[in-house]
Amino acid sequence: MASLIRGGVHISFDVHGAGPPLLLSHGYSASARMWDGQCDAVGRRVITWDMRGHGRSDSPDDPDAYSEAETVADMVAILDECGIERAAVGGLSLGGYMSLAFHAAHPERTAALLLFDTGPGYRNEEARAGWNAMAVRLATSFEAKGLDALSRSPEVQASEHRSARGLALAARGILVQHNARVIDGLPHIAVPALVLVGANDDPYVGPATYMAAKIPGAQHVVLPDAGHASNLDQPVAFNQAVVDFLDGAGW
Repeated sequence: MASLIRGGVHISFDVHGAGPPLLLSHGYSASARMWDGQCDAVGRRVITWDMRGHGRSDSPDDPDAYSEAETVADMVAILDECGIERAAVGGLSLGGYMSLAFHAAHPERTAALLLFDTGPGYRNEEARAGWNAMAVRLATSFEAKGLDALSRSPEVQASEHRSARGLALAARGILVQHNARVIDGLPHIAVPALVLVGANDDPYVGPATYMAAKIPGAQHVVLPDAGHASNLDQPVAFNQAVVDFLDGAGW
């Protein structure tokens, strides 16, 4: 386990293996542990980490410490701490959206994008409001039930957390969305991109198809017999798709 301090907040991360770097970000209420099956299987220098409010990272009390911008800045700080100028950047669900946000802010540091069971956000304000209402409901549930509010989703169950309050603040500050910047930027992505989704992940099959159509040259993979946690449901096929993509991208 490695760590850094940014703005007084301890951010936990791990580095596995050697080779071209791959930064992987977890989904909401999961943690770096969800990537255990990828760390030694994809033949790269894999960096995994815990977002604020999650896993072994700190859960600051200030709600303003949780945001898309702070999350992207944490990703930059991890790469800087590791001495990495450019990396392939990817993640599942919230982690995939944050990978898109990272690229939007730092395209020069993004060698490739790997987007797993995720979406690009919303252009329609009513749809975005519905998403944000869901995020607030999750926060309220953690505030009322503590860690008993954790879902039974495999990537969540593979993780351990210290603070239900941190997860609630992360839902209100990181999971919520405020604009269409990410979705509007899809046609301007100029790095190799993999868009992968589990065939049974109904909420994200459509967004994956949309992203694959909008991102120039994107590779679209649908994994049979896989749900939202596609890397856990079909690890062999998932890992092979990642290796094939990165090999094809020359990374």
